Amino acid sequence: MPGGRLTQEDRRRIAAWLAEGLSHAEIGRRLSRPTSTITREVSRNRGRAGYQADQAQRAARQRARRRHTAPVPVVATDPRADGRDPVSVAEFEERFTEALMQMGMPRMTTKDSGSMTSAELVGRLGVSAASISKAISFLEDQHLVRRERDGQRERYIVDDDVWYRATTASGHTNNVLAAAALDGAEVLGLDTPAGARLSDTGRFIKYFTEDLLRRAEYWYAVITGRGQAEAGEQPPADDGAHRASAHGGQ
Repeated sequence: MPGGRLTQEDRRRIAAWLAEGLSHAEIGRRLSRPTSTITREVSRNRGRAGYQADQAQRAARQRARRRHTAPVPVVATDPRADGRDPVSVAEFEERFTEALMQMGMPRMTTKDSGSMTSAELVGRLGVSAASISKAISFLEDQHLVRRERDGQRERYIVDDDVWYRATTASGHTNNVLAAAALDGAEVLGLDTPAGARLSDTGRFIKYFTEDLLRRAEYWYAVITGRGQAEAGEQPPADDGAHRASAHGGQ
């Protein structure tokens, strides 16, 4: 059923279409699913022999069993303790986690303190310590978590400004890519098809990232009360230079 969980028949079709060389976007259209659903399905089930439908189905069943057998990941077990409904909290965690996974992130969990040890994550998610270590390494690269020693244990911490830091880190990475693309355009020649494509790519990433970082800084200041933004101040506006450059070359 479109929008529901992938079935074994869906997975067989995905495997067959991948073998035909179809893109994730085209497979998604044929199955009436988002491209991100197909990309996530293929990425987490691709083995040495590529994507195998039966193997992917078995893995999906194992994940479903873990979800049903693992402790319900709630913040509070007594709704009177903090006014929260444990069932609603659990449903939110699952929905938010699925949204993050569609963005390509590993499965995570939430906690008020924003701090958990590897053992706590293993118990909360019902996965191995090795899986936790791999996921944490990925999240560290994205500036979404940081490690801190807690006696003999490592504690993983999600700071309050995690999304701001992750956004700015991503922006600086984009700048490296933009610079490389613009350098490549010069090397290949702006009058060649490849050089022109690289020039357009580099300028788009460069100007988009500059705008993104300015707006990230502005909204971070507005939302947190830290930084230079004043109450009522408007977000930074385009100065027109980018649009002129986009039409007039570098």
